[in-house]
Amino acid sequence: MTKIDLTVQKESLEHAVERMRKQNIILPTFAQMKNPELIPGKIKDELRNVGLWDVHPRNLFRITWHNQPVEKGGGFGGANYFELPSSLTGTKARVIALVGKWFPTGAHKVGAAYGCLVPRLVTGQFDPTHQKAVWPSTGNYCRGGAYDSALMGCDSIAILPQGMSRERFDWLKKIASEVIATPGTESNVKEIFDKCWELRKSGQDLMIFNQFEEFGNYMWHYEITGHAMEEVIKKVSRPGDHYRGVALTTGSAGTIASGDYLKQKYPTSKIIASEALQCPTLLNNGFGAHRIEGIGDKHVPWIHNIKNTDFVVAIDDNAVVNLSRLFNEPEGRKYLAKKGVPQEVIDHLDLLGFSGIANTLSAIKFARYYELTETDIVFTVFTDSMQLYGSRLEEMRSEMGAFTESDAAAVFAQYLQGVTSDNLLELTYESRKRVHNLKYFTWVEQQGKTFQEIQDQWYEPDYWTDVQGQVGKVDELITEFNDRVGISK
Repeated sequence: MTKIDLTVQKESLEHAVERMRKQNIILPTFAQMKNPELIPGKIKDELRNVGLWDVHPRNLFRITWHNQPVEKGGGFGGANYFELPSSLTGTKARVIALVGKWFPTGAHKVGAAYGCLVPRLVTGQFDPTHQKAVWPSTGNYCRGGAYDSALMGCDSIAILPQGMSRERFDWLKKIASEVIATPGTESNVKEIFDKCWELRKSGQDLMIFNQFEEFGNYMWHYEITGHAMEEVIKKVSRPGDHYRGVALTTGSAGTIASGDYLKQKYPTSKIIASEALQCPTLLNNGFGAHRIEGIGDKHVPWIHNIKNTDFVVAIDDNAVVNLSRLFNEPEGRKYLAKKGVPQEVIDHLDLLGFSGIANTLSAIKFARYYELTETDIVFTVFTDSMQLYGSRLEEMRSEMGAFTESDAAAVFAQYLQGVTSDNLLELTYESRKRVHNLKYFTWVEQQGKTFQEIQDQWYEPDYWTDVQGQVGKVDELITEFNDRVGISK
């Protein structure tokens, strides 16, 4: 089925309404997440005394790109973004990113989790009074799902690879009802799917919110992230500037749905899908393991609109981990200052987590390939920040020693100034279809999708726009749900 199922289950819906009333929860609409000016004043007043990461029901209204960038009591403003100068990127093009640090949990994946949860909740398809919510992930998504579940007083199971950063596990142990560490690292998505099938067969009463196939993930990013990018493009564009494209590591392929929105607004713009060079699934039908936490791979997500994707690029994970040191170690920052990078930029480079660095490198590759100039804008996203990777820096110091000025010079020259357009493929109709066909082996053979569904994704012209068009109906259901809960009045 193309569309998100919005069939109402009355008995379970009553249970959900009662639970939200008990938990003092009001659900934000997509319209409010897109434009916080629509959030009622009394909710904004409550948030003045609430920390950004607090497990507090009103923090659902902070699932937006528009949070004031403070740790407690912040209001709302324009979408949070950051522009990286040419002195850092080595390209004349303007590389601009939305900043994910200022979401609850410190990553925008809490929005994807909400997008998957809320259609099931407001229709009664998910009953939080007795069902467990299962959140399969390679890191941040299960954190967002566990957070949403905690607000509902609902049992949750967070699933993520055992090789993910210590910060993720330490926080999850405090929030989730159960944490399951599956074998492997970022690349081991199939092991996560296998654990989901094991749970399905266990006889437990649960619902699995699989971000890789849930169109609520696609819809949230299309509507919320896409509009936030458009807002920033309009704000920063000077006379003669041109928006050229958005470059994103695919992960669950939720965030890249923003490119579908932007291409409708800017038809000549491009969508660049990125992955790890050590696991070049899209680029070369490849496989492997890598260290770019937060992007997932070895399969093509069900919700990735491949037919609308223009480029595939692969990023060396050595570049990502070394740049994390350049951006955050004292000697690295000193060297960047010597090379003319403004201090106000250096002071904020911790806004880039590992996937944010990979996204930035993807944008630079695209800019180099097209020989973009200072009038061209390329967009990307800083999914999370170094707040979630401090332990990785400690590990690198222990394994490789102190980061010196000569290390900084080598990393800057090789991994920033030395970026080229290698490991980049401009997709033709044939190569797009080749990537799309890879979905068959994961989703039809393993995960229960049908041959007709995978054909519809490619050949049915309304397949993706049908999902996009459901935002208004979901908002209607959220409003009706809130009215029944009765707290908003």
